[in-house]
Amino acid sequence: MNFNNSVVLLSGASSGIGYQLVKDLALEGARLALVARRTDISKSLAEQIGDASEIRYYKCDVTSKDEVHNTIELIKRDFGIIDIAILNSGVSDRSSILNYNSSEAEITFNTNVLGPVYFIEKLLPDFIKNRKGVIIGVSSLADAKGFPKSGFYAASKAALTILLESLRIELKKYNVKVITVKPGFVKTAMTDKNEFEMPFLMSVEKASRIIIKGLKKDKRIIEFPWQLTLGAKILKLMPTKLFEVLASRELRPKTK
Repeated sequence: MNFNNSVVLLSGASSGIGYQLVKDLALEGARLALVARRTDISKSLAEQIGDASEIRYYKCDVTSKDEVHNTIELIKRDFGIIDIAILNSGVSDRSSILNYNSSEAEITFNTNVLGPVYFIEKLLPDFIKNRKGVIIGVSSLADAKGFPKSGFYAASKAALTILLESLRIELKKYNVKVITVKPGFVKTAMTDKNEFEMPFLMSVEKASRIIIKGLKKDKRIIEFPWQLTLGAKILKLMPTKLFEVLASRELRPKTK
C-alpha cells in the first residue's frame, strides 16, 4: 500500500494510536482528513504538521450516523475522493458486575461497532463503484475471549473483527481491501486507566510503526506484539473450563 498522495480518513485522530498515525502518515505523504470529537487537538496537530502534508480536520461523534455520513460528504467535497479509511475510534471501561449497566454497553458498542458500520455504510457505494478503496478497522487482541470486567469491550472488539472478516471476503471481488489491526497493550489515556499490570506494553510510536509497516506489506491482519498474539491464539484453543479457572484469578495490580 502506498500512502503518498492518497486521501486518508482517520477517525479517533485526537488521541492514542490515531494521534501518532496522523504524524507518521503525514511523513508518508498522505493527504489527511482527521475525524474526532475534539477539534482543538486536531487543529493543533494540523498546525504542527504544517506544510508537510495536506490536512483538514472535522468534528464528528462517531456514534451518530448522521454526523458520520455528513462528515464523509464534507471530506469528499474538500478532497474529491477518499482512498483509505482508518476506523480507529474506540472506548473501553472496565467494570464489575456490581456496577453492571446497559448505558456502558450502549456507549461501548455504539462507538466500537456501530461507529465503523456507519462509516463503512457510507463509503462502500463509492468503493464498489470505483473498484478500489481500503477499509482499515482497529480491533484488539482482546477479541479472543470474554475477559472478566472487560465483557463489553471484548465483545465489541470480537464483533468488529468478525464484521471485518466478513467484509474482506465479500469485497475481494470488487478489489476493495479490508484490513484488521489488532494491537495488544499500547500506552494511551485509555490503557492508563487499567488497574492491572499490562504485559508487553508498548508506546504509541512503536505501535504506529508496526501498523504502517504492515499496511505497506498489504497484510490482511496486523496483530502485535507477537507474544500476546501467540497468547491470544492459545486462549482461543483453550478448553472453556481451564480458561474460566485461569480468568477467575485476580489480575496482578499495578506496581508504583
